[in-house]
Parts: sequence; C-alpha cells; structure tokens
Amino acid sequence: MSKTFLSLALLLMAAPVCAGSFASSASSAGSATSGSTSGDDKVVLQARADAAAFVASDGGIRGARLQAALRLLRERRADARAASDMRLAQAILAR
Repeated sequence: MSKTFLSLALLLMAAPVCAGSFASSASSAGSATSGSTSGDDKVVLQARADAAAFVASDGGIRGARLQAALRLLRERRADARAASDMRLAQAILAR
C-alpha cells in the first residue's frame, strides 16, 4: 500500500513535466464546439483521481470518471483522438 501511495505522490509531482504541451489542450477541451466549457472542465477535473490511479497502475485501473473524460476529450479535440489513454491521463493530471 505504501509503495502505491509513494508512486502516486511521485507521479503527481512529476505530471506537469511529463504532460508536455497536451496539458493545455486538455484544459480547453470543448471550447471550439461547445457553449458549456465549464461542464467539460468539470468532467475532466473530476477524473483526476481516476487518472492518477490509471497512471500509477500502468493502465490497470480504469475508473468511470476517467473513461468519461477520455471520451469527452476525444469527442471535442482532434489531437486527443490520436493520443493514447496514458497520454491523456497524464495531461489530466497536469492541469
């Protein structure tokens, strides 16, 4: 349990470095096609804990909120469609 916690803590500290330029894309998901970006942002923000678990488990843990955020990002952003689930989860953490 403590190894998982340590991995998660290290991941959260390093996420902004790993996420690169895609982080800004994740933060503006839906801005061009939706009149309600705050709702989109809320879905992505609520997925942070699921994204952390997904990254820390190397993709083994997939929460419902992460799945919803991945679906939303891919619907709203062309660049997100080509990104892996891991890359998108890292971008969510970098927000």
